[in-house]
Amino acid sequence: MCEDKDKPTKPLIGEKAPAFTALTTQGEIKFPDDYEGKWVILFSHPADFTPVCTTEFMTFGSMQEEFRKLNTELIGLSIDSHYSHIAWLRTIKEKIEYKGMKNLEIKFPVIADLKMEVAKAFGMVQPGASDTQAVRAVFIMDPETKVRCILYYPLSNGRNMDEVKRILVAMQNSDKNGIATPANWQPGDDVIVPPPGSCGVAEERVGKAGDDYYCLDWFMCLKKDPGKK
Repeated sequence: MCEDKDKPTKPLIGEKAPAFTALTTQGEIKFPDDYEGKWVILFSHPADFTPVCTTEFMTFGSMQEEFRKLNTELIGLSIDSHYSHIAWLRTIKEKIEYKGMKNLEIKFPVIADLKMEVAKAFGMVQPGASDTQAVRAVFIMDPETKVRCILYYPLSNGRNMDEVKRILVAMQNSDKNGIATPANWQPGDDVIVPPPGSCGVAEERVGKAGDDYYCLDWFMCLKKDPGKK
């Protein structure tokens, strides 16, 4: 079978994210050089001056300080011009009120990607959806520049920013404390102790369950969230 050279490619989870230099609404940025030691959320949107994207940018903008407290920076992107971005963000600040958010200044950088260089490097342009617009993609990169999470939404439906924050907190907790998180986990909920690697360890773990952790079976033990503040 011949390889389809036009098929979009993207970095996979665990791989290094592509490096890039780009013009943004906050000046030129260089990734990853400008973000050393930080987590980065790079997200694309289909177009400026569209209602779904406007609600997303306002929500992300209102949460920027929450993400910064998690050592995380936001970067937006669409296949629009630099001047279109500026005009749209000014309109958001001066005219749009949504869910109690108003006079909101979007301070994170928004990449102007008319040549689709960054969008194609990250697989944000998917011909089945559109040849000229980026889908609603989210890439979360860790301080080592590795891709840790990829989320895709269709053009018609806005993202859940609380979920983006939730998975970020979960990954940081897992990295720091060597745990996993169960379905629908929220910060403060019990977490999963990694399963044992041998029969002897499994038996010992179940036998020692008590105040530190509890077991539902040999392969499924949980404990209090060590990241709870």
